[in-house]
Amino acid sequence: MKLSTSLVAIKKITSTVARSSFIDDQLEQAANLILEAAGVINPIIIRRSGIDSFEVVDGHFEYHAATRAREIDPRKAEMIGVFIIESENEETLKKQVELFRQSKADFSEKVALESKDIEQFLINLESRFEKITKQLFEQATTNAKLENEVKDIKKQMADKTELIEVFKTFSPVEIASKLRNAGFNQKKASQIAEIVENERNDQQFKSLNDIVERIKIPHGKKMIKAISSEKMLEIVDQWSGK
Repeated sequence: MKLSTSLVAIKKITSTVARSSFIDDQLEQAANLILEAAGVINPIIIRRSGIDSFEVVDGHFEYHAATRAREIDPRKAEMIGVFIIESENEETLKKQVELFRQSKADFSEKVALESKDIEQFLINLESRFEKITKQLFEQATTNAKLENEVKDIKKQMADKTELIEVFKTFSPVEIASKLRNAGFNQKKASQIAEIVENERNDQQFKSLNDIVERIKIPHGKKMIKAISSEKMLEIVDQWSGK
């Protein structure tokens, strides 16, 4: 039997040794080296835990470093080199694990935590907590910004809806009064208000742009827009209190 490595997707592998058992800075350094080298120099040993899933037998540090590399750049660290324990190579690989890598196997079960280990464990937890807290804060800030933008958009839509209701439901006298407040003189305001009433009696307005296009007044031999698009924007700002 010839021993050869295989490539397996990291997401299909699990480890019984917690990531917090290792120093975060060393994992980070190893992850960056994995990305630079496009793989691990020491393939990990895994066995099948399901039809399409595996668990680490040896190489827990390499596995967690590869997992961190995948978090940094999923495209470059999707797969990892492994030796898969199968029925035909089980005895051989188990012996190698016991003889050559015994000091690393089952780390969390065989090594009692001394005071310095506990201290390092807490440092790792604190470091990870700070990273998670920072990520949550950044996400909360982004969410708050998006929420404010949505509120502004909703308010602008509400303002525009309220404005079109003026043209759709107000009496000509009320429309003329609001137009005078927007800067139109008495004559032109009354003229526009009368045309608005005639147009909406014929067909109700669908939008502010519809109002701009349909409300026209005589200018010499031509008919021109009584309210330009620019002027309508000014009216929107003024009537919405901006």
